[in-house]
Amino acid sequence: MMATVRVEAVIGVPAQRVWEAIADVGAVHRRLLPGRVADARMEDDVRILTMPDGSEIRELIVSVDHGDRRLAYAVIRGQKLPLTYHHATFQVFGEAEGSRLVWLTDVLPHAMAASVRARTERGILEIKNVIESAEADEAPAET
Repeated sequence: MMATVRVEAVIGVPAQRVWEAIADVGAVHRRLLPGRVADARMEDDVRILTMPDGSEIRELIVSVDHGDRRLAYAVIRGQKLPLTYHHATFQVFGEAEGSRLVWLTDVLPHAMAASVRARTERGILEIKNVIESAEADEAPAET
């Protein structure tokens, strides 16, 4: 049986602004996880992430759905965990005080779910902090 890991965060930034950062698939190293991802580049539909240690992870970008604010991707090579299957989605929803980012990850083997959960829980908090900091940096100064 496949495990699904769900993590989410409320982000104090409008949903469209969060979606713009998520949908910018070639800029994950700048807009979502600077420090955790050293570089990112696109080759057709494949995103190649270079990690700080020089290792690479290849992700197939399955879908970027602007209407539903949903990104789907699958790790196809370079996963550091011993996974046989990894497919994930990000989806952004509007909230009264900003937005909600939901990150779902399907993994095999099932026994790896706890490791994946720990990584995604850390990752979504980093993403939240980066997006909120970027928004604060762009806000006009109060006079």
